[in-house]
Amino acid sequence: MVILVIIKNFIKVASYYFASRIILKSFKKFIIIMLRKEGKKDYSLLSSYRLIALKNILVKVLEKYIVNIISEAVKEYKLLP
Repeated sequence: MVILVIIKNFIKVASYYFASRIILKSFKKFIIIMLRKEGKKDYSLLSSYRLIALKNILVKVLEKYIVNIISEAVKEYKLLP
């Protein structure tokens, strides 16, 4: 029951920011992790590493919410053949 209240409030806030075209600074921030690629001879080269960008979990939820809205609009108005 509590999760439904949280989701409902999150959707209201997300809708407000989306409609207002406001992007929070925290939504633009990522944590970048560098992982070594196995079997490379020279680890002084950037190509010897793989960069992984970690997003804020709220950004992921918001993106999924927006994708669902767009998908429903595409189906409803038959925008794709």
